[in-house]
Order: sequence, then C-alpha cells, then structure tokens
Amino acid sequence: MVAIGTLLVVLAGLAIAAALFVSEGTAQILGVNLNAQTIFALGVAAGVAILWGWDLIKHGTKRAIKERKERRKLDELSSKLEEVEAERRREQQPE
Repeated sequence: MVAIGTLLVVLAGLAIAAALFVSEGTAQILGVNLNAQTIFALGVAAGVAILWGWDLIKHGTKRAIKERKERRKLDELSSKLEEVEAERRREQQPE
C-alpha cells in the first residue's frame, strides 16, 4: 500500500509539473483574464478544498457517532445507578 501510495504521489507531482510548465493560453473566469497556470492552480486549490471538506465531514461524523454511543452508555449506567439507589432506599426504610 505504501509503495502504491508513493508511486501515485510521484506521478501526481510529475503531472502537476508538466501542467505548470507546458501549458499555454488564457481564459476568462468571472470577468478576469487568467493564464493557464493560474487556472490550473485554482483547480488544484478547489480540489484540495473539496478533499479537506470531505475529511472534515468524515471526522465530524465519526466524532458525533462516538459521542452518541458514549451518551447512550452513560444514560444506561445512570438509570442502573438510580435503580440501585432506589432499591437501597427501600431496604433502609424502617417498617
């Protein structure tokens, strides 16, 4: 897995270098003329933002699920404790 990941990173780096140094031309985005390198950089930034957002969603969901499980367990333990305390009070009451 590490070897495949490293290979993918190297290939992606080569692709980025090729896109930055070989591309030519311009385009207009939101009324601003941009060269090919700027458009490529915007695309990379957008991709990073999407991946970062996805990562935040994933970790936030895992955290929320973990907190829900902990809350459910604490609620169960609390109700058991209340039952035990109620039983002790009934046993301690004089008849």
